[in-house]
Amino acid sequence: MNSKLFQQVRILDPVSNTDRVADVLIIDGEIVAIEEQVSEFPTKTEIQNCQGLILGPGLVDLYSHSGEPGFEERETIESLMQAARAGGFTRLAILPDTIPPVDNPAGLARLQNLAQNYSSHPILYYWGAISQGLQGQQMTELGELAATGVVGFADGLPLQNLGLLRRVLEYVKPLNKPVALFCNNSRLASSGVMREGYDSIRLGLPGVPAMAETAALAAVLELVDAIGTAVHIMRVSTARSVELIQVAKGRGLPITASTTWMHLLFNTQAIDGRFPFHNTHFLPYDPNLRLEPPLGNFDDRLALLQGLKDGVLDAISIDHTPYTYEEKTVAFSEAPSGAIGLEIALPLLWQNFVETGELSALELWRMLSTAPAKCLRQPPGIIAAKQSAEVTLFAPQEIWTVEKQTLKSRSINTPWLGKEITGRVLSNVLGV
Repeated sequence: MNSKLFQQVRILDPVSNTDRVADVLIIDGEIVAIEEQVSEFPTKTEIQNCQGLILGPGLVDLYSHSGEPGFEERETIESLMQAARAGGFTRLAILPDTIPPVDNPAGLARLQNLAQNYSSHPILYYWGAISQGLQGQQMTELGELAATGVVGFADGLPLQNLGLLRRVLEYVKPLNKPVALFCNNSRLASSGVMREGYDSIRLGLPGVPAMAETAALAAVLELVDAIGTAVHIMRVSTARSVELIQVAKGRGLPITASTTWMHLLFNTQAIDGRFPFHNTHFLPYDPNLRLEPPLGNFDDRLALLQGLKDGVLDAISIDHTPYTYEEKTVAFSEAPSGAIGLEIALPLLWQNFVETGELSALELWRMLSTAPAKCLRQPPGIIAAKQSAEVTLFAPQEIWTVEKQTLKSRSINTPWLGKEITGRVLSNVLGV
């Protein structure tokens, strides 16, 4: 028997919309009791004084990248799972951009077999590719992939062929699986490496206009309006996109949307090193701030946060994108786009939004747990008696330093490397 008693822990439950302090008894992966004070428990129960600690549903990530198979030097399935667990994630959805990609049932089976070698959580979901080879030219056998267990369909890359996208949405509609789309017009984006605006001119870097995102998004919304297939909009990064999504939702279009944690925390000023976090400063032209889509301008970041608060945007994704030290240690304009984040997203979001009062604790936890689960059409984690335990224990005031030795990920491509942050996940319980 495995018995744990969390005493006087602050419980955040977005499903019941409750924020309270109580004792929680978990036996063999099931929540047995939630009471002001649990007095009866097995003799060998592990008892933990949790004053000042947070207990919430396990976090859920909508989309992140695995290196394995194909780029094991960046990340393996094992290291990805360890990083997710260390960051409080009990469920993780993996994009299909492995080598070979997950564009057929055999590719999916390969990833599932790799994960079976490790008994530890989190639960892994797999996005099936929309197009063969992620080339955006010919659709995959969507029905076969759906039958073999993908959580939904996403290339993780922009689909430029609107004719193909139309057929995909028509074909997917009866399959009842989410379709996640990254909206970006490559011709408008051209060779840009950061968001177009005052900062891109001042820094001498080619800019990506906001319309590269919004023009593509407008086309997707037109297709959704005509066809009626539910779609998830990934990586929203501009204020105008938030406006378009708000109008579309107001008209009843079946869409959900997410932005990434990095786009919430940073704007283009960070690339110049002018965006301090609690006395933490970043180097100018840090290649770890080269993202896809690029960081937004000042107004974009504010609009994304407001969009989440208003429910226009549904969830926060991590989009954990590992690269080796050699791949990222190049000039900003030459660096591949992406950064890791599974292990540090929760503490940094908590310190910058909950501690400052911009978001409530329940709001942030919902955006990272039950809301992403809903976008994936999966049941949310519930903190209630007689429920299977899927919980994360978080110490919001614990200080630690982000270093290669303290990270579980194989990659260290983050602007916080070598920096001290406040807040750390202590443990997870997943009873399945």
